[in-house]
Amino acid sequence: MGALLAFPFAAGLAMGSFVTVVAYRVPRGESLVAGRSRCPGCGATVAAYDNVPLLSWLWLRGRCRSCGEWISARYPVTELGLALLYLATVLILGTDDLGELALGLAFCTLLLTITLTDLERRVIPNRVLAVAAVAGLAIAAATDPSGLPERLIAAAAAGGFLFCVALAYPRGMGMGDVKLVAVMGLYLGSAVAPALLVGFGAGALAGMAMIAHRGAAARKAAVPFGPFLALGGVVGLWFGDAMVHAYLTHFFGS
Repeated sequence: MGALLAFPFAAGLAMGSFVTVVAYRVPRGESLVAGRSRCPGCGATVAAYDNVPLLSWLWLRGRCRSCGEWISARYPVTELGLALLYLATVLILGTDDLGELALGLAFCTLLLTITLTDLERRVIPNRVLAVAAVAGLAIAAATDPSGLPERLIAAAAAGGFLFCVALAYPRGMGMGDVKLVAVMGLYLGSAVAPALLVGFGAGALAGMAMIAHRGAAARKAAVPFGPFLALGGVVGLWFGDAMVHAYLTHFFGS
């Protein structure tokens, strides 16, 4: 069992390292394939043995080997975060349905990527969403073609709902959020509904906390909504189907 769980953890570390590259380069219009990682301070190329996910940062104590410049902790945090997301996804979803598991792991990768870009640059890149949408459709078509109609309907319904919200409240919602929710519908199907409820609920709680701390001035503060949607997406991935089933059973019976 330990060996089985070690694989998704290691895969999450490796993909987490790639996510940091995507989150940094894509919003800046840089290539993902040209050029190796460099120190932000001295520009020295990072050697392969200094680019081992998590371990290299710890070994070097968070500093560049060449100049001693501090390297942001967001790199090991992202790598460890995705590793834990992968591990939890395997534990919760299980390995009986490999198609569902593949969708879940790809979905976690997307959510962490847009969380980083939205927090740092206030943007959810179209390129990231497009690749995620194609990957999700491809995995679903290959492993569960009968479920595609539900996923497409969920994408249209969730995206359309948030589009109306964005039109009504443009200062608080961007088109990036709308497109993200549509992609979430592709991955989650009907479970996108509880994902949105959790995302909006988390955003509302954060807003109330800011108002309580900073007063009325907090109403004018720009807060990225993508991370809250990502939180809802993770909850929807892990527990969304059970939440939908519980709701339908409670209100409409078996």
